[in-house]
Amino acid sequence: MGSITDDEVIRKRLLIDGDGAGDDRRINVLMKSFTKWCHSNFSPEEGFSQYQRMLTSLAQCEFSMGKTLLVYDMNLKEMENYEAIYVDIEKSITSAHEKIAECKKEIQRAKRIRKNRQEYDALARVIKQHPDRHETLKQLEALDKELQQLSHIKENVEDKLELRKKQFHVLLTTIQELQQTLENDEKMDSDDTQESSMENGD
Repeated sequence: MGSITDDEVIRKRLLIDGDGAGDDRRINVLMKSFTKWCHSNFSPEEGFSQYQRMLTSLAQCEFSMGKTLLVYDMNLKEMENYEAIYVDIEKSITSAHEKIAECKKEIQRAKRIRKNRQEYDALARVIKQHPDRHETLKQLEALDKELQQLSHIKENVEDKLELRKKQFHVLLTTIQELQQTLENDEKMDSDDTQESSMENGD
């Protein structure tokens, strides 16, 4: 509470003192002169002269007070103007941030488009290195015919191989049978030899 009172006193003294031209002292001098004028016995001429001086001092104080009030009003208007400028600056900053964000998005889109174009160009160069569709179809038809021929050859080879397997199987069977026959003949010859030996020995 005391600090508020002190602030009010300082503010009033500054308003009275104006721009520091001694208005406060001038008022104090005027009050002392007025008190002295009221309690002194001046002659009419001296009293009137003192009265004129007090009016002059009072006019000076009123002029300074009026000037101070004008400066105060002007300062208030300047503050309002500064606040309006501050609001405009804040709006401009916000708008600039939005534009910067939009520009960043545009840059990202442009980079993506450029990257896509580079990829398209690379694909186009690769595609140009390969034959066109008509030529590719011709090559596919030729390869298909060649594949059919190879498939037919494969079938023939497989048939021949199967035939050879059967023939080989028959051959092996015949060989086994012949071998068995030979073994049986050898066994029979051996038995006959043994019988002859036994008979001769008797």
